[in-house]
Amino acid sequence: MKSVLPIVVLVCSAAWSHPAPHGQNTSAPPAASPQVSEPKLTTEAANNRKALNLINAAIQALGGNAYLNIRDREQEGIGYSLHHGRASGGGTLFWSFSEFPDKERVELTKERDVTELFVGEKGYEITYKGVHPVEEKDLVDYLRRRRFSLDVVLRTWVNDPSVAILYVGAAIAAQHSAEEVTLINAKNEAVNLFFDDFTHLPVKKSFEWRDPVDRQKNLEEEIYENYKPVPGGVVVPYNVTRYFNGDMSNQRFVHLITINQGLDQAMFDPNSGYNPNKPTKKK
Repeated sequence: MKSVLPIVVLVCSAAWSHPAPHGQNTSAPPAASPQVSEPKLTTEAANNRKALNLINAAIQALGGNAYLNIRDREQEGIGYSLHHGRASGGGTLFWSFSEFPDKERVELTKERDVTELFVGEKGYEITYKGVHPVEEKDLVDYLRRRRFSLDVVLRTWVNDPSVAILYVGAAIAAQHSAEEVTLINAKNEAVNLFFDDFTHLPVKKSFEWRDPVDRQKNLEEEIYENYKPVPGGVVVPYNVTRYFNGDMSNQRFVHLITINQGLDQAMFDPNSGYNPNKPTKKK
């Protein structure tokens, strides 16, 4: 951003003025005081400021402090798993309960008798057969998605002084005119966010990671649509579509969202015997 330099106008005496009477003091007028200009921002600092302004506008559009202070979230809806962009079976009803920053419980099927539970760095599958750790690959995939999740990026990455925040430029994202920002953490992991030009809401997120086996890069993307306000002063996308290497891999359509209602901590204990159809009092 270029600073606007003040223009000092020097006013000269008229060339046709009469000479001063003999003996009159004709000392010169005092010199103008030097003007101090604001320091110019470097190109890097200006780029960072523009990126931060876009992020702050997005946070305000999502609800500002109300969004940043979400403690827990409940969602009900239907999800579809896809392979090469095509649905692999019918939709699955889900009930999701999350507590920031690292707890999530997802109950599946109409009977809510299959549960995926993630607490900290651990993951469990709970069925009528009991409690079992999720497969290692599934746990690694989940933890990666959580680390790059929109909530974590906007609430954690942005406040980390070791994260570089860069303005990339104008873009078209999910059929929206948007602006792109890239964040790079100390591990050299990068995530790209795309904000709608008019609403300032996030419309797309993408990140790449290298497969530890074949060393090939993979691209994961999420599209956020159908934003609606919910009680509590926040705005939430009710439709989320995930892509893997360009192919649609998952879609979620949420029917109901509530925030900050307080969650029963027993639901995050895999050995508590918590029954979603007979919940105990929330704590």
